[in-house]
Amino acid sequence: MASTRRLAAILAADVVGYSRLMGADEGDTLARLRAIRAQLLDPKIAEHYGRLVKTTGDGLLIEFGSVVDALRCATEVQAGLLGRNAMAPADKRVEYRIGINMGDIVVEDDDIFGDDVNVAARLEALAEPGGICVSARVQEDAAGKLGLAFEDMGERALKNIARPVRAYRVAMERPAEAAREPPQLPLPDKPSIAVLPFQNMSGDPEQEYFADGMVEEIITALSRIRWLFVIARNSSFTYKGRAVDVKQVGRELGVRYVLEGSVRKGGSRVRISAQLIDALTGTHLWADRFDGSLTSLSFRTKWRRTLPGSSSRHCKPPKPLGPPDARPPISPPTTFICAPMRWSRRRQGKSTTRFGLWRRRLRAIRIMGLHSPGPRSAISGCCTTT
Repeated sequence: MASTRRLAAILAADVVGYSRLMGADEGDTLARLRAIRAQLLDPKIAEHYGRLVKTTGDGLLIEFGSVVDALRCATEVQAGLLGRNAMAPADKRVEYRIGINMGDIVVEDDDIFGDDVNVAARLEALAEPGGICVSARVQEDAAGKLGLAFEDMGERALKNIARPVRAYRVAMERPAEAAREPPQLPLPDKPSIAVLPFQNMSGDPEQEYFADGMVEEIITALSRIRWLFVIARNSSFTYKGRAVDVKQVGRELGVRYVLEGSVRKGGSRVRISAQLIDALTGTHLWADRFDGSLTSLSFRTKWRRTLPGSSSRHCKPPKPLGPPDARPPISPPTTFICAPMRWSRRRQGKSTTRFGLWRRRLRAIRIMGLHSPGPRSAISGCCTTT
């Protein structure tokens, strides 16, 4: 059959955690997927004039004549699944990720091909469980027509796609899910930080090991700083492969700062990008980029020192709670420290050398300083020579 070309909206959908569900109960999972297909997916596809191109195990590829029809179908499917999952236990829920793109496709033997079909599949991987991710063209065509809000995710380098693609997240109203959200963890009494897994931008799965190992080194280096509260690797790596909001990460892990980044490798050359973000406000506090060769010792030393060092310098302790009057007063210990200094001056004639006098003065400062917290200027002011 001869191939033809046409403009279409492509919807790619995939079941979240399909392998886990099948491993836990294969028969029950297949039965629930068949029920969802018959009672929800097929009716919604037909209602919005879509065509089911093919199924791939846990995935679906659907063609629509317009972006509006594709988005209406996607939002109604996700809303229907949300209602089905409301009373189901967490390990039994069936959730879909959906990606939508608009572009020129090649139709051959009822199947569709083309770069824009691949983009839809990659956008689906960026979506959150129960969420929808769309390209910039879809967002432009749907703006003001469906009453949906779109959140800009920035330009993304997608696997095996030559050009970067600007992606948008569809803001879904999920009241049932919000009711089940865990309470926000309180911030610790010292600066707190979580290092998220760095994104592998190379398109080579082998580079995942390099990116994960680099993040582990950063976490280890930050953990050596005693005044920092650092989230463990196992906790931060639960966000690997997920497009998450930094504010959500801060709430779930109970941290003020989040360090994220990406790794792009070509041959022996590598580019590391990192950003430190305030999880309370979502603002960038610091960002840097490192280019070099993996065989260069100076390059490896540079990022190993700079990433933990710069991140820790921008982490500030939380502000004290309550009004200033409620905090214990701190009084300068000038008199307390200077008293032994005058005592040292009276005994100056009995000191055999000036070094002996200074040694007694420093010993007195150490002893008194342990019991009198206060500004260093009060101590240094008493150490003038006489």
